[in-house]
Amino acid sequence: MTTTPADQHRTSGAEAHQTPVKAPPSLLYMVKRLELAVRSGLEELVRPAGVTALQYTALTVLDRHDGLSAAQLARDSFVTAQSMADMVRALEGRGLIRRERNPANRRELLIHLTDAGRDLLADLAEPVRRLEERMLGDLTPRQVEQFRQALSNAWHALS
Repeated sequence: MTTTPADQHRTSGAEAHQTPVKAPPSLLYMVKRLELAVRSGLEELVRPAGVTALQYTALTVLDRHDGLSAAQLARDSFVTAQSMADMVRALEGRGLIRRERNPANRRELLIHLTDAGRDLLADLAEPVRRLEERMLGDLTPRQVEQFRQALSNAWHALS
């Protein structure tokens, strides 16, 4: 079958009117968008308690692994060492953490959660749980576990 210039014109004209199918956003973009939404929701929850989302994260890290160095706490809290130094001063000033010398290395200070820090985390536990529940509300328990595993696998692949 041969095509005439008129046929070619009609074909190219029809193609011009079709909406191109766009690729879905990259997973990197979607992960970042989720992270920003989580951080925004978390900021709203913790602001009345007088802490930031990053400070809250550091406190939860200490709740799981008490007695970390500032460098390790910075790594586990996803902030720079300089940001952590400022954060430690602020949290210590509020009485939420305390620093003490490492008996195994007297030059190193270890950071510990205080009872006031634990109380603050306990006060925030339910609102934070509800935020996570809202995020996962449309997923089945099986999908939640698959999501958790997929996030863990993705993190390990890049670590």
